[in-house]
Amino acid sequence: MKPEEKSWVVGLGEVLWDVFPDGKRLGGAPANFAFHASRQGCDGIVVSAVGADALGAEIASFLKRKKLSALLARVSEATGTVTVSTDSDGVASYVFAENCAWDNIPFSAETENIARRAAAVCFGSLAQRDSRSRRTVQRFLDCVPASALRVFDVNLRQNFYTPEIIETSLARCSILKINEDEAPVLAGIFGINPRSREDFFAALFEKFPALKMIVLTLGKAGSAVAGHDGVRSEIPSDTNIRVVDTVGAGDAFTAGFVVSLLHGEDVPTAHRRAADLAGFVCSRAGAMPED
Repeated sequence: MKPEEKSWVVGLGEVLWDVFPDGKRLGGAPANFAFHASRQGCDGIVVSAVGADALGAEIASFLKRKKLSALLARVSEATGTVTVSTDSDGVASYVFAENCAWDNIPFSAETENIARRAAAVCFGSLAQRDSRSRRTVQRFLDCVPASALRVFDVNLRQNFYTPEIIETSLARCSILKINEDEAPVLAGIFGINPRSREDFFAALFEKFPALKMIVLTLGKAGSAVAGHDGVRSEIPSDTNIRVVDTVGAGDAFTAGFVVSLLHGEDVPTAHRRAADLAGFVCSRAGAMPED
């Protein structure tokens, strides 16, 4: 099959180096998502930008070794980095460099071609912190087929989001992925005062008619999935997993869920695949473990 004929599963947005005390590892939520989709047999691809520098060349080389397709524009800004630290439970925190290459992702004919052949696209709020990449994300979403899964993984980081970015993204997505810390932020933005998790889900479904599914990860408490059609699924966390770090676990969860849906599996099955893949990533170092 020619590249232009593939049905892509797209990670759209930031690609960068996660800089740990013991060295750097490739990261960025969209890149992590595309990697795990690819590892499960889909045609995953990263759409982003890197600098015309050594770090950018290393990213291109790394993705090639991983056999992960990528459309990486070379721009004048420096390749992105983020300083990562983990607490005693392995939970990660991040400090992002600003005005990076991935803040300046261009929209091109090649970008549009990938969008029009997308089976699914995962995007977040972080890559929309700058107006250029934000325009590219929105144009990309406008070009994907109506049947494609549009996954908004909110991924709130530092102060790099606005109510407008969140609302515009929610209006364009079919699946919302949030975690337990992000849910109250969204509730505050939209003036939702839920008495229960079900009230929160119902309010979002009412406000955003295009939204078909909400995926909520709850850390040690597990995860929950709600469908606009009333489908519900809850899975507790696996207490037998020895957590090394949580970097990329949410991205793996999203990839597992999306790939399962693309394979025609039902929501509970997709949810189980997602939880299992996230657990595996938590038991390994870094966001893209091989085994």
